[in-house]
This record gives sequence, C-alpha cells and structure tokens, in this order.
Amino acid sequence: MAENETPTAPPATMERLFENAIFASRWLLAPFYLGLALSIVVVLIKFIAEFFHLAIHAFTATESDVILGILALVDLTLMGSLLIIVIFSGYENFVSKIDHAGHKDWPEWMGTIDFSALKLKLLSSIVAISAVHLLKSFMALKTITPEMERSLFWLVVIHLVFVVSSVLLALSDRISGKHSEK
Repeated sequence: MAENETPTAPPATMERLFENAIFASRWLLAPFYLGLALSIVVVLIKFIAEFFHLAIHAFTATESDVILGILALVDLTLMGSLLIIVIFSGYENFVSKIDHAGHKDWPEWMGTIDFSALKLKLLSSIVAISAVHLLKSFMALKTITPEMERSLFWLVVIHLVFVVSSVLLALSDRISGKHSEK
C-alpha cells in the first residue's frame, strides 16, 4: 500500500451495511398498513349490514332498539376512524412520509402526529369505543341478573382502566414534554 493511501476499515463498512439493512427493514411494515387499510372494507361491510338491519326494523323496533342500532353504527365509525389514524400516522412515523402536495383536501392533522400524539389518539379512541360499548350494554338491559350484574361490573372496570390509562399517559407526556423543553 502506498504511503498516501488510507486503509478502509472493514468494520465501518460492515456497520454501514448493517445499519442500511435495519433502516430498510422499516418497509416490512408497509404490508401491515395495507392490510389495515383493507380491513376498513370489512368494517364498512359490517356498517352497511347494521345500517340495513336498523332501517328494515325502524318502524317496528322500540326506541331502545333504535338507539342500540345507532350506537352500533357509531361504534363502527369510531373503529374506522381509529384505523385511519393508525394507518396514516403509523406509516408516516415508521415507514415513509406521504407526499400530499397533490391532495387539495388533505387533512391538516395528517403528517403532524408524532408517536406520542398517536398513542394519545389511540387511547382516546379506545376510551370512546369502550364508552359506546358500555352504553350499549346498559341500554340492552331488560332485567338484571347476577350474571349481568357481574358482566356490567367488569365492563365498567375495564372502561375505567382505559380512562385512567389515557389520563396517566397524557400526564406523563405533558411532564416529559416540559422536561425536554428545558
């Protein structure tokens, strides 16, 4: 080797290749997000079925049955919205940025949700879905049996766990955000 040549370090080259492979592996998540996007079709099919069931029985159903049907539609809508949040935010946070320059109706929140905000939105959606499910369970009550009472107790406990978890996560994010600003 000539005196003015510097030797290339094989470990650095190996390290670079290893890091590039790890970085490229993020694309393995893309099929997951595509699968979630396709699962919205399943939620839509269920929504349409629930809607037609509600519409067919609208004149003969009781007020409680109509409210339960509408709550089922709200529940499915929240699930679809949750999927959209997960798909867009997850893809942009973990795989690649989406070029939205050509989309005139691009929602402002898309592309601005970081991982911390994504967790909060997910938990908020889960709390809303849990609340709708809990309300549906209360509305469906005709008589209270010990089994129903136990079931409702656990639904309330689970809902409260979701609520407390989301409040604690929001507080921890707020506290950690204040520390990172200093």
